[in-house]
Amino acid sequence: MFPQRLDAPEAYGIAKAMMDGFNRHYRLFRTESARAKHRFETADWPGQQRAQRERIEFYDLRVKECVRRLEKEFGAGSQPMDVWHQIKLHYIGLLVNHHQPELAETFFNSVTTKILHRTHFHNDFIFVRPAVSTEYIENDEPAALPTYRAYYPSRSNLHSTLQAVIDNFRLQREFEDLARDTAHVLAAIEPRIAHMTLRANFQIQVLASLFYRNKGAYVVGKIINGFSEVPFALPILHTDAGKLAIDAALFGEDDLLALFSFARAYFMVDMEIPSAYVQFLRSLMPRKPRAEIYNALGLAKQGKTLFYRDFLSHLKHSSDKFRIAPGIKGMVMLVFDLPSFPFVFKLIKDFFPHQKETTREQIKGKYLLVKQHDRVGRMADTLEYSEVAFPRDRFDDALIAEIEKFAPSQLEISDRDGDGQTEVIIKHLYIERRMVPLNIYLQEAFDAGLSDPRAHQRMERSVIEYGNAIKDLVAANIFPGDMLWKNFGVTRNGKVVFYDYDEIEYLTDCHFRRVPAPRNEEEEMSGEVWYSVGPRDVFPETFGPFLLGNDAVREVFMKHHADLLDAAFWQSHKERIQAGHMLDVFPYDSDRRFAHGAAP
Repeated sequence: MFPQRLDAPEAYGIAKAMMDGFNRHYRLFRTESARAKHRFETADWPGQQRAQRERIEFYDLRVKECVRRLEKEFGAGSQPMDVWHQIKLHYIGLLVNHHQPELAETFFNSVTTKILHRTHFHNDFIFVRPAVSTEYIENDEPAALPTYRAYYPSRSNLHSTLQAVIDNFRLQREFEDLARDTAHVLAAIEPRIAHMTLRANFQIQVLASLFYRNKGAYVVGKIINGFSEVPFALPILHTDAGKLAIDAALFGEDDLLALFSFARAYFMVDMEIPSAYVQFLRSLMPRKPRAEIYNALGLAKQGKTLFYRDFLSHLKHSSDKFRIAPGIKGMVMLVFDLPSFPFVFKLIKDFFPHQKETTREQIKGKYLLVKQHDRVGRMADTLEYSEVAFPRDRFDDALIAEIEKFAPSQLEISDRDGDGQTEVIIKHLYIERRMVPLNIYLQEAFDAGLSDPRAHQRMERSVIEYGNAIKDLVAANIFPGDMLWKNFGVTRNGKVVFYDYDEIEYLTDCHFRRVPAPRNEEEEMSGEVWYSVGPRDVFPETFGPFLLGNDAVREVFMKHHADLLDAAFWQSHKERIQAGHMLDVFPYDSDRRFAHGAAP
């Protein structure tokens, strides 16, 4: 530990410049998020998608700007380490009364590691642990919105209160019939409170900013009565007539978890105090890690910070070993996991089979595409890390041998801190939420015997979900490429999600063709492809032999998703997207929608 003296003349200047860099970042981030309201009001869907992609890049751009400034003005990087300790102490002083201290700490970490060209530090130099509490931060400016609004209705005026909740967002577009919509919401609420005695604290709390994503805006809040709390969300959409309507009423933790799923795009929300939003949302979804909530709010770097802290804590309190992940091994990615930890770790192999004509950079580009794209609940979000250190004694020897064989450039085993503790350092990896691979999920149903009604229902539901997942991806202009069952996973609630991205393409970049009729008997009998195939040609009718070898699976698939084997289905969606039409993909079942003519 260095002495806590603050006498290096440049220490305060560097700390202040870093704080200026963060404040600029959050100001721009918040401005772009706030503009989502106008884009929603004007139905600027391409603009909303573009802003979503561009905002993801804001953080890295501001970090680079700050690093350049520090190098130019202070020669940053040449100072001894005790000066960097002083810089951190000055920075902590600047965090007093700050409204986003946890984000500012992460920004400090990002800049410091870039300047000093190191990714591993202890708490003297970066914020391995948070230094400033985020509890009870308030915005005391006179015109500032509170984090949430509280309403205190009675049974008799609940309907008018619901209208006031919506009116207070001051959307600059007319509702088709707000009284009708709030009557629908009231009808959905009534069964949940009809049996209750309304207690003295009966109230509705609603976050002060709407949550914007894709073509929707979401009211998020909770109903409180006595010791009971009911989370809810109300999606607002544009109708065919160009007006607004409340499309559904979502209630309970499971509905909110689906809305804030790791397989969906990030929301745009105007937040002065993000930690207060996270605290409120955790009261609605106590099972959801804070890291994933920050991710859902578009604050992915903070999500990474919290995830890594959770991971280090888990390592400290567990003793099982990292192993090669169960399932069919991939040709491009090497996947391992820790059985007690609900995530998988994926690194790109150094070389690929000849049929995989790709490169490391191209694969990284595919994962970036998914990060920036609308994931429509069907593509798992990934956390990307570099230079990650693991304790060597927690690695199974077979896993080390696997990495040494297939990805030796990504592996370093050393005692880099000189403390006698050997570490495994992975140069670059992706981390995803662990799911049951769909091929294993189906095999478990087969093993149980399809004569068992539960096993048959499980198989049927997952095959239908598989087809729905592909159709949702199609709606979002994504062709998954390799559609084998092993590249899809099943979540805790039975949803099928795609997670293998090395062959994805934009649907509009693909050429969907029928297999030409053979011109002669020789072509008809040939076991080889006798017709020309371009690099992005796709022949949907050829999917069947690879996917539908099981008769029971084939029967279900053909009943519900036979159109996926028809080139016309894919071509029609490609033409729709090229014409500028953007389909809705709802984070709730269609039978939850109110009947009022909202856009299908």
